[in-house]
Amino acid sequence: MSLLTGLLALILVVVIAFVLYKAVKSVTGLIINAIVGVILLWLINLLDLMQLVGRPDIPINVITVLICAIGGIFGVLITVVLHLLGIPLTL
Repeated sequence: MSLLTGLLALILVVVIAFVLYKAVKSVTGLIINAIVGVILLWLINLLDLMQLVGRPDIPINVITVLICAIGGIFGVLITVVLHLLGIPLTL
């Protein structure tokens, strides 16, 4: 193996390691955001917080879980506001 080939291989390994680091870092943030959103939705129903404003609990179904998992805290806020406005989030 020539010096140029070894140098190119080293540069390629460093670039791949950097890209993988950035991908794992962003995926970890997304996973934490999704977990926080779903737990907040569950806590709202567990603590009967919607009863304080005279509304029934937010139904936990595929749509509400996806909104909360993708949006995190903002997804929970969107779900709560839609529920307060009477917009159903069901199939």
